[in-house]
Amino acid sequence: MTLRGRDFLSVSDLDREELLGVLELAARIKAGGWREQALAGKHVAMLFQKPSNRTRVSFEVGIARLGGQSVALGENDVQLGERESVPDAARVLERYVDLVVARLKRHADLLELAAWSGVPVVSLEGVRLVFVGDGNNVVTSLAHAQARLGFPFTVVTPPGYEPPAEVRAAAPEMKVSNDLAAVTGADAVYTDVWTSMGFESEREERRKAFARYRVDSELLRRAPDAIFLHCLPAHRGEEVTDEVIDGPRSAVWDQAENRLHAQMALLALVV
Repeated sequence: MTLRGRDFLSVSDLDREELLGVLELAARIKAGGWREQALAGKHVAMLFQKPSNRTRVSFEVGIARLGGQSVALGENDVQLGERESVPDAARVLERYVDLVVARLKRHADLLELAAWSGVPVVSLEGVRLVFVGDGNNVVTSLAHAQARLGFPFTVVTPPGYEPPAEVRAAAPEMKVSNDLAAVTGADAVYTDVWTSMGFESEREERRKAFARYRVDSELLRRAPDAIFLHCLPAHRGEEVTDEVIDGPRSAVWDQAENRLHAQMALLALVV
């Protein structure tokens, strides 16, 4: 399978077989059974308006392991829409690099970057997954994955913080509940920060709204066989307690490692 020349801006850009192909290659890379230098002689621009240590380090390491060279560009290096328009920046970058990895503040800028760039742009069954928290961008990605892979998926969130209508329409089998009892019997319990970037002004309001939705030992008693997941960084004491994230059922650190292998698989398939 190849995704050569394709942009990847969302899980919705892949169909079921393509998504499974990425995950299968990631598993092979993690197991050490795939050592091709897919990025040998290639240069990758990493354009980050929103800082993220995990995203930057995992991509840089993945690019290097695949034989490529990365060029990191911060917000001050390329001031999209200010010092230079998005189309102009995209057309210049495509003359220098073979691939662009972008983490931008505005999704509209990401779409425009992909539209004007001639090189690929990457944005960043059976198991019952329950997400507890805000129906945010993490839920959006999980919903698109569920629609393609068919695993049981439930979002448990306070009233007013449910996934938007377009996300629910894209994953009609996804269940949404305000009742913590929906965690019962889960195989994996996933959470994320209560206040995402761009919503800092709502921090106190969200703390009050989500107080009952903290993942702690009491909540996990409803799902005694479940593992715990979090995409990090975690606000310990808010969405999750120390005893859960550091406990024996936490798979957070495996999850952080697996992102490296998944990103390597995706990079290898789009070049």
